[in-house]
Amino acid sequence: MKKLKLYGFNNLTKSLSFNIYDICYAKSPRERLDYIAYIDEQYNSARLTEILTNLTSMIGARVLNISGQDYDPQGASVTLLISDLSMIPAQGKTQVAHLDKSHVTVHTYPEYHPETSLATFRVDIDVATCGTISPLSTLDYLIGSFDSDIITMDYRVRGFTRSIDGKKVFNDLKINSIQNFISDATLEKYDAIDVNVYSANIFHTKMLLREIDLKNYLFNQNVDNLPPAKRQEILDSLRKEMIEIFNGRNIY
Repeated sequence: MKKLKLYGFNNLTKSLSFNIYDICYAKSPRERLDYIAYIDEQYNSARLTEILTNLTSMIGARVLNISGQDYDPQGASVTLLISDLSMIPAQGKTQVAHLDKSHVTVHTYPEYHPETSLATFRVDIDVATCGTISPLSTLDYLIGSFDSDIITMDYRVRGFTRSIDGKKVFNDLKINSIQNFISDATLEKYDAIDVNVYSANIFHTKMLLREIDLKNYLFNQNVDNLPPAKRQEILDSLRKEMIEIFNGRNIY
């Protein structure tokens, strides 16, 4: 992609909010608690730090500081302060400086339904960058890093910079949909819709997994041991839960 020649710093601020839900069927209250404990350990602060560190490397930034915390009874948070190395012309020479106003955060929210035998693991990731960095190139990595049944993404560009001739630039990235930055192989697995406000450089996409393979949703159970009627009951329960989360409202 041809780079846009700018006058001095790129003063745009780019924010990506990435939110996923992973749903599981756990038959008894004990199994639901065991699932929460399992998923809480699988995605503890150390694992989340690894994911965010990889993300930072992918967007060409550098980690300046890491803060991580695990919570009791469950949940974890990690925050990375990152820098974007930018080239700044000064008096005919080139200097290197970093912008340390960028950050990446992640929070997890395991929870379970008291009646339907369903447990949900929610992950929120926020990336705020200054300058030339755009976090959209990391979406396939983020989707693949979690068992993502429902995904919601928001991308917003704030402020403006200037081209070399002094013209204001309010968005230095050609974009009409977040989906443009997700691979076809990933998109084939999901139903996706957009709600965009182009005049405000606000882009929203949400995705719902198309196919449910029941064996991937059972905790400590074998799908072959379930009668057909029970399998269908669980499938219906999972799909209803996903549809309500995807639509952001109670339907059933």
